[in-house]
Amino acid sequence: MPQTREFQASDPLDSVNGQLERRRPESLSRHWMSLVLDELDFGVLLLNHAGRVLHCNLLARRELGADHPLELCGNQLRCRRPEDGPPLAEAIRSAEAQDRRCLLRVGEGENAINVVVVPLNRDVSQAAVLLILERRELCGELAAQWFALQHGLTPSETAVLKALSAGVRPHFVAEQQGVAISTVRTQIQSIRAKSGADSIAELLHQLAKLPPLVSSLRMEAGGHKVAQPPF
Repeated sequence: MPQTREFQASDPLDSVNGQLERRRPESLSRHWMSLVLDELDFGVLLLNHAGRVLHCNLLARRELGADHPLELCGNQLRCRRPEDGPPLAEAIRSAEAQDRRCLLRVGEGENAINVVVVPLNRDVSQAAVLLILERRELCGELAAQWFALQHGLTPSETAVLKALSAGVRPHFVAEQQGVAISTVRTQIQSIRAKSGADSIAELLHQLAKLPPLVSSLRMEAGGHKVAQPPF
């Protein structure tokens, strides 16, 4: 008869349809790495030399919408503008074949973004390429919310803080909030006093240094989890 072994508490587990299964160490490592990538507050995509997407983290999948210069077509990453395609393809090829990294700009106007292309070919049998997408905000909304709670900001001060972190100028903040510019200036002074920032620039610097908090990205409107890519 085949030998059986008692389950140990240290065995890695996976849950499938309510059933607990042991997960192999290498599978567990891949699972952990996927979770790590999903906790980043900027979009990242892992590609092979042919441009096939091997992994796309949650923030990248959220950002690759209609107004983004890049799009996912099945398991392929494509540029919406035809003229952006050849430079991106060449950057991926150079990264995979020549170990060359670069900063590439794609799109146009307000939708243009910077993309970092990074070769991943050290001590591996099959090379891959990492694409890191430009962050579209100074810090995530959840991180700004926790910063506000940490420093005891009022709801109106929190709204001003989030607007400033999104690059909105004080007079536009006043228009959005429907208040006088003097009210917004008073709120900014209060935020600076509570956070110990000497200026708006210092306040934004504090926000820029916040670690990522992106757990809310796992939930779509209506409370459903964002589906992981099938590739």
